Formats: sequence, structure tokens, C-alpha cells
Amino acid sequence: MAETALIVGAGSGLSAALARLFHKEGMRVALAARRTDKLAALCGETGARAYACDASDSAAVDALFKTLEAELGAPDLVVYNPSYRTRGPVVELDREEVLKTLVVTCYGAFLVAQQAARIMLKRGHGSLLFTGASASIKGYAKSAPFAMGKLGLRGLAQSLARELAPQNIHVAHFVIDGGIRRGDDPRANERGPDGLLDPDAIAQTYLHVHRQQRSAWTAEVELRPWVETY
Repeated sequence: MAETALIVGAGSGLSAALARLFHKEGMRVALAARRTDKLAALCGETGARAYACDASDSAAVDALFKTLEAELGAPDLVVYNPSYRTRGPVVELDREEVLKTLVVTCYGAFLVAQQAARIMLKRGHGSLLFTGASASIKGYAKSAPFAMGKLGLRGLAQSLARELAPQNIHVAHFVIDGGIRRGDDPRANERGPDGLLDPDAIAQTYLHVHRQQRSAWTAEVELRPWVETY
């Protein structure tokens, strides 16, 4: 039977590349985002279904998984992409913006993972993949909220991997260390050839991790351009 893949925080870039690749692989694709109006073209291209969902809202996440199961079936693969950031000197940061960063980037991942795990544990299999960033492993000056959110996301993934892997649920965290290329991206000229990550290449790695044989599972992957300094 065809697998069902759910991409939370869907939009252009990586999410679109994942949707296209999963569709090409014969999967049923579901796209979840706060606004679904921008997903019409991608849904038409991939046959995906779009679901309105604020990943930081527990009731919305619960409703998403209930509807998904009824319409496309239980998810075999769930990808969590959402993040939010606010920047500035610590003494000037807006507290509400900091809270939003944590809720979207980290707490939302917990809500989605909890619902996905409940389903996958009943079925005895599944993959949970989390999209991190450079901030997942190091905090930058004037970017404390994003570091807090992404480091928390990484901690969530590590804990879930240790808990769920023995129950045949593959959990992996992806450190995307660098900018992801977009169409007509002005950064491309500034950074030179291969200075930005190709979203299609990233998507191939996500699929590879999902397909891994369980005797050799990956729990974390770092992806960066070969010219990136780190």
C-alpha cells in the first residue's frame, strides 16, 4: 500500500521539494500550514491535500491528525518544518516575540510528535523527521530565542529517538547549516557556486533516512554546502 507523508509547516523551498519527491515515490502527501491559499499550485502539481493548522495550537494539531487519518490514512512519515525567530540584543527583545519563537519552533514540534507517536505506536512503525538549523548546535549573538527554540527541538528529537526507536519508530533530526536556495535568490551571486543548499538534494537525504534499514538508523544528519565554513 502507498505510504502517507505529512509535511507540517509546508510552503516553498524545502517543503515543496519534499512534497514533489514524496509524490514521485508514490506517497500520498498531506501539507499542513497556517495558510493554505499559497499551497494551491503545489497541491495541483503533486496531488497533495492541504490542511489548515497552526502547529502551536494543540486543538488544531489534534484535529489535523484526526482528519488526516480519516481522509488519507495514518501517516507513515511526518516532517516538522515550522520555525520562527526574533533577533536583537537580549535587553531589547520583545518577550511575546521570544515566547512565540519557542512555541512555534519547539512546542509545536512536541504537539505534532505526540500525536504522530500515538498513531505510529499502534501501527508499530513510522518516521518522525525534524528540521533544525545551525542554531541547533550553537547559539549566535543576538539570536538567543532562535537558539533556545532549535536547541530545544534537537533535545526533543534526541529524547524521542531513544524512547521510540526500540519500538520501530525512526526519529531523526536534520541540522541544515546554511541557506536554502530559492528561485531568483539574490544570495546565490553573493555566495558563489554551491554556496546555498539545493532543496531537492536535502529532500533526497530526508527520503534516504526514512528508507533506512533499521539495523543502521541515523538519528542526526548535518547538511551544509561543501564550501560552508563551520
